[in-house]
Amino acid sequence: MKIPPELKYSKDHGWVRIEGTIAIVGITDYAQHKLADIVFVELPEKGKKVTRLGHLAVIESVKTVVDVLSPLSGEVIEVNKELTEKPELINQSPYENGWIVKIRFPNPEELKNLIDNKAYEAFTKESE
Repeated sequence: MKIPPELKYSKDHGWVRIEGTIAIVGITDYAQHKLADIVFVELPEKGKKVTRLGHLAVIESVKTVVDVLSPLSGEVIEVNKELTEKPELINQSPYENGWIVKIRFPNPEELKNLIDNKAYEAFTKESE
């Protein structure tokens, strides 16, 4: 299981790559393994306002359907449209090609609610 050290993580198995005031968001390698083969992703509309821990997207796999929660409040400025045709990108490349959305977040204080790779690794081990 990959847990890149340069990312931040949420305890609902999301990851965040910070680029200034933009957060690129996806689900972790751990999460995609648990879901198994992803067959559908429902993306939000560009311009949607999201709140931290509010509904962001839906992922459907051969096993289940899960809501993806937003790790930060802000505005969706871009969605990974490639996922509509190739949802399996999340399985194949969760941290690169399988990102879900980009969010412009105005409140850097919310970053304190995310954890680093070591804490996320410990969290996943506790979840087993």
